[in-house]
Amino acid sequence: MQIIPAIDLKEGCAVRLRQGLMESAKIYAKNPEELARHFESLGAKFLHIVDLDGAFAGIPKNRAVIETICKDSKLKIEVGGGIRDEETIKAYLDLGVSRVILGSIALKNPEFALQMAEKYAVVIGIDAKNGKVATEGWAESGGTLAWDFAERFRGSKVEAIICTDIARDGMLSGINIEFTKKIQDKSGIFTIASGGLSCEADFAALKEAKINGVIVGKAFYEGKIDLQKAFRTFK
Repeated sequence: MQIIPAIDLKEGCAVRLRQGLMESAKIYAKNPEELARHFESLGAKFLHIVDLDGAFAGIPKNRAVIETICKDSKLKIEVGGGIRDEETIKAYLDLGVSRVILGSIALKNPEFALQMAEKYAVVIGIDAKNGKVATEGWAESGGTLAWDFAERFRGSKVEAIICTDIARDGMLSGINIEFTKKIQDKSGIFTIASGGLSCEADFAALKEAKINGVIVGKAFYEGKIDLQKAFRTFK
């Protein structure tokens, strides 16, 4: 099971939100570059970065920070937030990002996402409120069911799906395993759980459910888990 620590960027700082609300942002590090190096020292192989400002604006807003992290670490980095066109995808990959996350644009234009996955390392981000896909930095929620959307990518070149239950994100209330498992089963694609990890027992539950990976955010920042131990135990 892949354990992937997360850095969410807002105005150049590493923050965490509650249920995707920008006004709830709590700053955990004013130097995300040092934080990335710390994750690497603990044993991380992967890093999940979200440009929160970019997600709302629809264009990258924290590129300089991401570029520095790419240069300073050997981590395999996935980046999401404000990626809406091929030019931005290519620009991020040229920086040294390992793969890009398509969210809002994938829902609006699934064919574009599928085409990009044929050419580049693409991950689909599926963020859901009450089971329905949300977009534009989680500010908008439509009528598309998350698992139906996930099934759209079955058999494609998409490398992974990251699925988030927004109601649990930043709440330390536990991963929605049933939701994640349904996405994994419907898509047949490597699926990474996100939103709500609260303690080490959650890792065990995810592994028992044969979930492929998990994003670690607030539980680390609030000292609820020993990340170094988790890398050793649940790899």
